[in-house]
Amino acid sequence: MTSSGFWSSTRARHLIPVAFLTYSLAYLDKSNYSIASAGGMAEELHLSAAADSLIAASFFLGYFFFQIPGTIYAEQRSARRLVAWSTVAWGALAVVQGLLSSPGQLIAVRFALGVVEGAVLPSMVMLLGRWFTQRERGRANTLLILGNPITMMWLSALSGWLIAVSDWRVMFVAEGVPSILWGLCCLWLIKDRPQDARWLGADEGRALRDDLAAERTAALAASPPSGSLRTDYGRVLRSRPVQIMALQYFTWSFGMYGFVFWLPAIVKKGSGEGIGATGLLTAVPYAFAAAAMLLNSRLSDRSGRRTAAVWPWLAAGGLALFASYAAHSSFPVSFALLVVAGLCMYAPYGPYFALVSALAPPGISGAAVAFVNSLGALGSFAGTYLVGWVRGTPLGDAGAFALMAVCALLSAALMALVRDPRPTPGAGHATGTVSGHRTAQEGAPADGAPGEEGTVPTGGTAS
Repeated sequence: MTSSGFWSSTRARHLIPVAFLTYSLAYLDKSNYSIASAGGMAEELHLSAAADSLIAASFFLGYFFFQIPGTIYAEQRSARRLVAWSTVAWGALAVVQGLLSSPGQLIAVRFALGVVEGAVLPSMVMLLGRWFTQRERGRANTLLILGNPITMMWLSALSGWLIAVSDWRVMFVAEGVPSILWGLCCLWLIKDRPQDARWLGADEGRALRDDLAAERTAALAASPPSGSLRTDYGRVLRSRPVQIMALQYFTWSFGMYGFVFWLPAIVKKGSGEGIGATGLLTAVPYAFAAAAMLLNSRLSDRSGRRTAAVWPWLAAGGLALFASYAAHSSFPVSFALLVVAGLCMYAPYGPYFALVSALAPPGISGAAVAFVNSLGALGSFAGTYLVGWVRGTPLGDAGAFALMAVCALLSAALMALVRDPRPTPGAGHATGTVSGHRTAQEGAPADGAPGEEGTVPTGGTAS
């Protein structure tokens, strides 16, 4: 069995650092626009608040369009090739951002950057599902997505320093080149399946294959394949839990990316500090967020309760955003509440994607992740654009905080509608399927609650 300590496995020691660094570079080249904007780009290019917001948000439109087709390619062909060449391409496009001066050109490049990065996160989540069992995936996904807040920590400090000693153009170039080099390394470091990895020990490989085979058998017994990939993908995308979570992720991403992209500008305005000090202050919420993510994922893997590891955090984050603006006359108090809001909105990511990937049978789970993430991309576009736009209206930061807070609270309410999957009898450990038809046993409501059409009969319990 693969039940010994998470970090005692060769898989974790080899794959998690690769996944972490890949997503870190993706997040770097996605998010450093906010530092560039606050660091003189908007002023040098004479960008209005609306134009600045549109350039930042155009990334997410490109991100939306490639999610599902890119993930289907990764799932049915090769995640290794998709991730590696996408990393090279987005590094090149990130460098190009530093060479442009036209808002129209920046919009086009940001859109293309979103296209090539679009399938990377769902492909990586799907790939980790081939290497880690259900009881490990909360931690595996968290350590992948931990690249987000950790990157924002050093991104904020490093980017602020680069702009302070040079300018925003140098920052874009300097932070894009490493992605090109790392993408080439990924062709060698990433393997699509455990049987392709020579570094995986025979005993560990055999135990992993046995565990994954048991999960797959239980999942397919609960939801037999139709024989048609189109039918199976369609069943996943029409599932009520998947659709609720897609809408939920839209609202969560709206609040999250409004926070991520405009936090430097909000902190700079509130503190009155220069871009260097602003970068250091902006890094603080992400340090606390990283710790919260690790704690929450570990507790979720132990208990097997995924939804309870998501919605309370999001509700607390929304309330903290409201309170932060209410305390705006005292920057230290307002900033402390921003730290609370940030850690609360980041903490649920690992358990959340463990639950999403449990909503579909093995072999097509990437479709569920990609669909949910694509709606999140639209929410990210809306949040990045509208929060920035509102800040330029008479509503100012008050309206921006209200938008982010309401979306965080709405995402918590939607998440509370999704029930934790129940384990399949005889599976040993839970696996997840979307069931188009359920037996009386599968459809039996828990604790006397009415049954839900499209509920997931199996899912991420932990030992």
